[in-house]
Amino acid sequence: MGRADEERDRGRDETPEERADRRWGELLQELRVAQTGVQILFGFLLAVAFQPRFATLSASNLTIYTVTVLLGAATTGALIGPVSFHRLLTGQRLKPQTVTWASRLTVLGLFLLLCTMASALLLILRVALDDTLALWLVVGMVVWFLLCWLVLPAWTRAAHRDDS
Repeated sequence: MGRADEERDRGRDETPEERADRRWGELLQELRVAQTGVQILFGFLLAVAFQPRFATLSASNLTIYTVTVLLGAATTGALIGPVSFHRLLTGQRLKPQTVTWASRLTVLGLFLLLCTMASALLLILRVALDDTLALWLVVGMVVWFLLCWLVLPAWTRAAHRDDS
């Protein structure tokens, strides 16, 4: 658990084990949302290779597709990793450490999801539009994801610090 998490949780009357249980439950809810989206995206990516138009992709688009599939697999691994951590460490009295590592894997999974989304968008938009326009649209979407996933939470955290 990081220092910021400890400061946030300071106002609660919890034992370290109770805090770990609560944080684990919160993390599971977050993972359910992320895992569902990743699994759907990854399934579609796998199906692309079996479409008739796949054979007509250029070498550069095939490379982007390969990178996208690998990123999707890595994202899936990172976001399912916390389940394995929990299952293999259950009963070992390591819940706080499990939550810490599961949280780190989730953050890594979200970063990989950003990369997967950008790569998938690049592939799709390169097939549908001009390459330069596709690249600019992907950059715009990455900025949007960063705004939603990173900037707004950081801004909210900074604003909350000013209030307290």
